[in-house]
Amino acid sequence: MLNENNKNDSPKTPLGWNVCPNCGTKLPKIEDLKFCTSCGIDLEYLKQNKKIPPDFLERVKSYSSQTFFDQYPLRKDITVLSDEEILDTKDKKLWSTLASIGLTILAVFVINFIAVLMVIPFIFFTPSLESFMNSLTSPYFIVITSFAELVLIIVPLIYIKKYLKNPSLKNRLALLGFTTKRMNSLKVVKEILIGLLFSVIGVILVLFVSFFIEAFVELVFGLEIIRDVSASSGDVDSIILSSDYIGLVLLMLTMIFIIGTSEEILFRGFMQKGLVRTLGKRWGMLVTALIFTLIHLIGSFLLYDIFSIAFLVSFILSFFPYLAISYLLGLLFQWRKENLVAVMIMHGFYDALTILLVFIFYSTGF
Repeated sequence: MLNENNKNDSPKTPLGWNVCPNCGTKLPKIEDLKFCTSCGIDLEYLKQNKKIPPDFLERVKSYSSQTFFDQYPLRKDITVLSDEEILDTKDKKLWSTLASIGLTILAVFVINFIAVLMVIPFIFFTPSLESFMNSLTSPYFIVITSFAELVLIIVPLIYIKKYLKNPSLKNRLALLGFTTKRMNSLKVVKEILIGLLFSVIGVILVLFVSFFIEAFVELVFGLEIIRDVSASSGDVDSIILSSDYIGLVLLMLTMIFIIGTSEEILFRGFMQKGLVRTLGKRWGMLVTALIFTLIHLIGSFLLYDIFSIAFLVSFILSFFPYLAISYLLGLLFQWRKENLVAVMIMHGFYDALTILLVFIFYSTGF
């Protein structure tokens, strides 16, 4: 490597080398050249002392000890937020598209797994198959298994820890939008009233969308197929109608305090908040609404042959109403500057109102 007797006849640098003795790179003909333009070694030190500079060896050793992931981290731009920055993340890069979608799907998978585990004891402790099926359609069973939805909160709470300098529970919830920070009592009441108003708007919107979709499906496929699909997918209606008044109230409270809260923290507070920053507002809201809708339609995939007309009709009848309410929730979340108070109220009371209306309409013979 340290070869000064270069036999090349071309003009040499003032140091007497055509190439760097360390890395072999051709040296430019510069009068005051001191360092190799490729490896950075001190050529003057090398010429005078006939050995590699000690500091150069230390740099090489330090670099070679790094792993691939040290040199090329997967995310160099993770934003770590102070307490003051938690509510001012509009222009800050947060979690990736993959995390936004992947962790949401993971959380949904986990709650379904937990729900299945909660069913197992009923298999062993119910005296007959009929009793077991009656248990599954009991409103009290739905209330109990709904607690599995709290996993929807836990998954994003664990993940976002790395984005906070002070990852307290209060700060994690605030980053996801579940906070009354910077709100006085009047502001909190205003958010609640907005949520209540939008829950009514949501019910009206879904009724209109459902009416037009049913008219379209009837025109294309006929009325008989709609009746068949409605009859085979009426388990939720059966659960509501079989409820006593206590069960009905518990179902509605579950929608307000568990379902609305947990689903909005995951889908709007985590998923939409992340996607809006990576895909833009329009696509972030749309992708969130689509995934929210498809997850709520898993039952259609399990109930019918996906190549059947019944599946297609069931999917169309459910898809557009779900998409409409989901997109409205996303719009409200953006309008309220990514605060979840009004959005949670809207979601919870929309579900509760839907249950109440189904109970009233069917009970009165509508």
